[in-house]
Amino acid sequence: MERVPSHPVLTCAEARAWEKARFTDLALEWAAMQEAGEKVARSILDDYREIGGLPAKARLLVLAGKGHNGGDALLAARTILAERPAATAVVVLAFGAGDLRPLAGRALDWLREQAPARAQLLPAEQALATGQEYALCLDGIFGFQFRAPMDEPIARLIVQVNAHRGIRFRAAVDLPSGIGETSVATCFHADFTYATGSVKYPALRPRHAVVVGRLRYVDIGLLREDSAPDATERILVESVLQPLAELRASQTDKRTYGHLLVVGGSHSYPGAVVLAARAALRSGAGLVTAFVPEKLAPDCAARHPEIMWVGCPVTATGGLAAGTAELVHARSARATALLIGPGLGADPETLAGVQAIVRNTNIPLVLDADALRPEVVAHVRDKVFIGTPHAGEFDRIAPTLFTDGNFTAPHGVLVLKGPLTRVTDGRKIYHSPFGGPVLARGGSGDILAGLIGGLLAQKPDDPMLAACRGVVWHGRAADLLARAHGQVSVEISEILEQLGPALSPTPWQTHP
Repeated sequence: MERVPSHPVLTCAEARAWEKARFTDLALEWAAMQEAGEKVARSILDDYREIGGLPAKARLLVLAGKGHNGGDALLAARTILAERPAATAVVVLAFGAGDLRPLAGRALDWLREQAPARAQLLPAEQALATGQEYALCLDGIFGFQFRAPMDEPIARLIVQVNAHRGIRFRAAVDLPSGIGETSVATCFHADFTYATGSVKYPALRPRHAVVVGRLRYVDIGLLREDSAPDATERILVESVLQPLAELRASQTDKRTYGHLLVVGGSHSYPGAVVLAARAALRSGAGLVTAFVPEKLAPDCAARHPEIMWVGCPVTATGGLAAGTAELVHARSARATALLIGPGLGADPETLAGVQAIVRNTNIPLVLDADALRPEVVAHVRDKVFIGTPHAGEFDRIAPTLFTDGNFTAPHGVLVLKGPLTRVTDGRKIYHSPFGGPVLARGGSGDILAGLIGGLLAQKPDDPMLAACRGVVWHGRAADLLARAHGQVSVEISEILEQLGPALSPTPWQTHP
């Protein structure tokens, strides 16, 4: 199995020790701060495109603390002002100018030198007065160095900022102020949190999800050394997709890249299996065969001739009848993976047939949607399989797959779909900082299942890599779609058109 490209999630104490060991002088710290500031700015400019892009004459509100976090925020503002020559910045020094540490002070000087007439220091009460409007607020007060309690003036500032109606986009640098090794009730409420250098555990805790908003990882090269600490929880990085962007071997044919069987569809949900099969094609799989109700097959074949459509007997309610199992078995000898579930429905006869397929197959499986039922997953404990449940489906199958909190499928992987999707084999947890609300649409999970199924067909002995790669690819494509067309007026099938562009790395994000 291949190593899954990822970086460890650190505790705040681990992050502090790791940075201290590497920043042995101010020059190294300053270089890291410059990189962090620039990459946070580039990330913000990318993410702002989901709501039309940062305006040319944007006003920025920068909340700067006394240390590195404040310096990162000030340098991020500097980069944005350089990119937007008509933009302006208002800086609120949360602890006053006298308490700025040397590098934070240098960052402030750099900002003011970059835009001497466009960067203004104001006290909080003036910056947040009624009628003041800001396209962006950058929170750089504390970061992961925060330790409770919070001083009353700072708490009052954060409350004012959270309540201010004139701020359109709120970005926290590293961690929202108020969250750290210990956290307090008064926290900065971010739309996006840009974790710099490493992702810290507090950003991933469910109780902080509302204030963290959408998590982004800003890699500045701190964790790429061989001595980087191992961790049970890890953050997935873009480079997991890099092999898909490389040249394929010249001496290959369609069977080199696997054969995925897809079982799904019903008269009630005819589109789901089409989305899944199309996504499997886009994954690079060499062959895709889809088993669908017989009345659907001719139209599907006419619209999507690259897929081999097999019409199957139908139940009285329009689902796949029991005879489907024999058809799947007859074609499984040359298949390398099997996806079951998109649009399947819950007809008892259909589910009985699915149980028979799962029980009798030895090829790697992806189970999605209505295939994620206790009576089905009971047959996968000793098989290579990937399950793709959302929260409700996970609750449904967890008693079957977990005993005393331990995952009982030694060759299994679960993709736990949500605002921050996680992938686990019961030993490690991989978090994906890609994707967003544009995915909150019917059919999104079908596309993900098809992608993962197609990737598994190409590497049937590595379900963890297939799952992680599929999740990142799906999320990256969703980000590109939202940046191109917004979060609202899109169709989920448009993600398929972004899968190719999603394989191109973000130039400023990659680190040598």
